[in-house]
Amino acid sequence: MDFVSEMTKFLTLVLVAIISVETVASARHQPLDGQKQFHSLENDHLVTNLPGQPDVDFRHYAGYVTVNEKNGRALFYWFYEATTHPDEKPLVLWLNGGPGCSSVGYGATQEIGPFLVDDDGRGLKYNPYSWNTEANILFLESPVGVGFSYSNTTTDYNGLGDGFTANDAYAFLHKWFLKFPSYRTRAFYIAGESYAGKYIPELAELIHDKNKDSLLHIDLRGILLGNPETSYAEDWVGLVDYAWSHAVISDETYKIIKQSCDFNSDDPWSNGDCDQAINELFRQYKEIDIFSIYTPVCISGSANSDDKYMQVMFKRSSTTTMIPRIMGGYDPCLDDYTRSFYNRPDVQKALHVGDGHWSKNWSICNHKIFDEWSDSRRSVLPIYKKLIAAGLRIWVYSGDTDGRVPVLSTRYSLASLGLPITKAWRPWYHQKQVSGWYQEYEGLMYATFRGAGHAVPSFKPSESLAFFSAYLQGKSPPSSR
Repeated sequence: MDFVSEMTKFLTLVLVAIISVETVASARHQPLDGQKQFHSLENDHLVTNLPGQPDVDFRHYAGYVTVNEKNGRALFYWFYEATTHPDEKPLVLWLNGGPGCSSVGYGATQEIGPFLVDDDGRGLKYNPYSWNTEANILFLESPVGVGFSYSNTTTDYNGLGDGFTANDAYAFLHKWFLKFPSYRTRAFYIAGESYAGKYIPELAELIHDKNKDSLLHIDLRGILLGNPETSYAEDWVGLVDYAWSHAVISDETYKIIKQSCDFNSDDPWSNGDCDQAINELFRQYKEIDIFSIYTPVCISGSANSDDKYMQVMFKRSSTTTMIPRIMGGYDPCLDDYTRSFYNRPDVQKALHVGDGHWSKNWSICNHKIFDEWSDSRRSVLPIYKKLIAAGLRIWVYSGDTDGRVPVLSTRYSLASLGLPITKAWRPWYHQKQVSGWYQEYEGLMYATFRGAGHAVPSFKPSESLAFFSAYLQGKSPPSSR
C-alpha cells in the first residue's frame, strides 16, 4: 500500500474516533546553512537558534501539535534525535507529573535532556549523560495548561484529570507520527516520574487497547517509572512510615497517625486527629526539601520559599489524591533558573512558541491544575497486572532520599501485587560502587538508587543512564563489581 492510501485510511479512522488530524500550523524557521532540506512537515519545527545551545551533531525539534481542532487545544513538545544512529534506536516518551508540572522544565532541562539550564537561566550546558545517547527522546507538556500547552476553549481547563490527559496524549502521539512518519513503526517506550506514575500506565493501557486496530498500532514495548505515585493508600502509608523512620516526625505524631488515619477510606481527613497529625508531618517537612531530605533548600529563590508551594503540598482530599512534583536537584534553585530561561522571548522564538518580541508566561508548575484536578485513580495496580499479562517490560525505581513518594510507598504498592520473585534482593553496581538494590519479579523489576532524591537523574546522572541502557536492552542491572 502506498503512503497516500495508508494515510487516507488512517485519517478516516481517526476522524471516526474523534481525533482530529489536521496538520499543525507552526512558526517559520531558518534551516541550517549547508544542510539539506528535511521533510517539510518536520522542518517547520526544527530548532536552529536556541540561545546558549552547545554545539551538537543531532537534530532537535519543538513546537505545537493540535490535539483538538474544534477547541483549539494544542500540546507543546520538544524532541531530540539520538546522538548516533537515530534511525535504528527506539523512541521514548518522557512525562513528568504534578499534575501540572512541565516535562520540558524538569525532564528535558534538569534531568535527562542533552541541554541543562545553567547560570540563573542565562545559558545551557551539555549533559554528557543525556538519555538521547541511547534513544530518541520526546518530551511532552501535558495536559493543556502545563508549560506552553494551551487551549482556546476555557472549559477545557475545568475538566482536567487522568482520563482527559491520557486521551489527549494518545491523540498527540498519532498526530506527532503524521509529522514524523519514520517513527510510526519504531519500538516505543514511555518513561517518567512522580504523578506520571498514574499518567504512564493509563496511557499504556489506552495504547494497548487501541492496538487491536492495526491502523492505530503503536509498537509499545514497555514502561519505566521513577518514584511513581501508584496506589493511594500504600503511597500515604509509605510517606508516613518513611518520615518517622528518617526522624522527620516524633514518635507521638507517628502514633496518632497510625491510630487515627485510615487511608483506605474515602475521606481519611474527616478524622480531626488524623488531619492535625498529617499537618504536623508537613510542618516538619516544610523546614527541609521533602523531595530530597538530605540536600539544602533554595533560600534566596522563589521556587521553595513561595507560600503557595507549601499550600499545594498541604492539599488533601478524597477525590484529589495526587502529589505535586516540585523539587530541585543538587542545586535547589534550579527551578528558578529554568523559569528564567523559558520566559526569555528569544528562547520562546527558537522553540516556535513566540515571535521574539513578546513572551508567553511559562511556569514550571501550574498550581491551579493541581487544585482543580477532577479525576484521579486511587490505584493503577490493576493496570500493572493487565500490562504484565500483555508482556510489556515494566521497570520501577526509587531514589531512596525522596520523602514525598518514598521508597517505602513503592515497595508497599508492589508487594500488594503478590508477584512471584524470580531474582532475590541484591545490590547493583556502577563503576564498581553500589548504586542501589534491586529485585526481579515475574513481569516486573524494581530497583533503588542509593542517595538519590525524587528526580533520580538529577542526583545520579551517570548511574541513571547506565540503568536506562540496561532497561532498553532488557538486561538486569550489573550485580557484581
